[in-house]
Amino acid sequence: MAPPILLAVPNISEGREEQTIASVARALTEMGSGTTGRSGEGVPRAGVRLLDVHSDRDHHRSVFTLSGTQGPLVDALLAGAAAAIERIDVVSRADQDGPELGQHPHVGAVDVAPVVYLDESARGAACAEALVLAERIGSELQVPVFLYGELTASDRGAATSRAELRRGGVTGLAERMRQHEVHPDFGPSHIHPSAGATLVAARPPLVAFNLQLAPGATVADARRIATVVREGGEEGLPGVRAIAVALDGGIAQVSMNVERPFEVPLAAVVEAVARHAEVASAELVGLAPRAALEGFPASLTLQDFDPARHVIENALGW
Repeated sequence: MAPPILLAVPNISEGREEQTIASVARALTEMGSGTTGRSGEGVPRAGVRLLDVHSDRDHHRSVFTLSGTQGPLVDALLAGAAAAIERIDVVSRADQDGPELGQHPHVGAVDVAPVVYLDESARGAACAEALVLAERIGSELQVPVFLYGELTASDRGAATSRAELRRGGVTGLAERMRQHEVHPDFGPSHIHPSAGATLVAARPPLVAFNLQLAPGATVADARRIATVVREGGEEGLPGVRAIAVALDGGIAQVSMNVERPFEVPLAAVVEAVARHAEVASAELVGLAPRAALEGFPASLTLQDFDPARHVIENALGW
């Protein structure tokens, strides 16, 4: 039986420096990168494809989507992580405020690195690959790694969430580590002096989805809407995580992770937000399963959307 195809979606805390973003992309896709992240002779990595890169200046974040099989995938992720860690200093950035910090919560140069299984039969392979990745980032790159999501679920308690680990940002996590309130699952017991920490998980597909509100709406409006529509809110949608973001030009955005896209299609998310404010446009960050886009309103612009590239099944040729 052929090994299952997995996805990986590493997020780095850099959305502005094109050279850094390109260096990470090369390290992910070219042999010869090693643990320094430097490109070698440009020989493509066998068994790994870079499907998409989405960079955002306001969020100060880039999201890479790769497909691959066990072994080659984790080698590519480690090389990409090394390139990011070599170039991105989130610890110094944490002392800054305003736009320089970026709008997206984060704790590391490589903030999250989930391995994604596309059906239940590949779950074990994704979990194994995620654990190997976490151990190698911790031991080879000397960055503390925290597991989250289903890798941390047990009969004794609920799974650890990204939000819990990101509370207080890099500075808050570093302090909790110093106070021995939290302990990394792999790697050193202290924060990396420039790269912070990395969060690793195995999970099914989720959809990162942004809605830009029409001019006149404020960030306070977006914050109120995010509170209402996120899971646990007054009109909460299951598996929806939402925050408010102020974009350049005074545009207010509701930025979301839709963690149960087969149950909650994007059309339902748009409808929930539109009950409270006019929606000007929508944006996918990375790829989405075909089912998540069923019934999406034709009247709403989905920025830069290419179904050949942004629908998972199409990108994989399924």
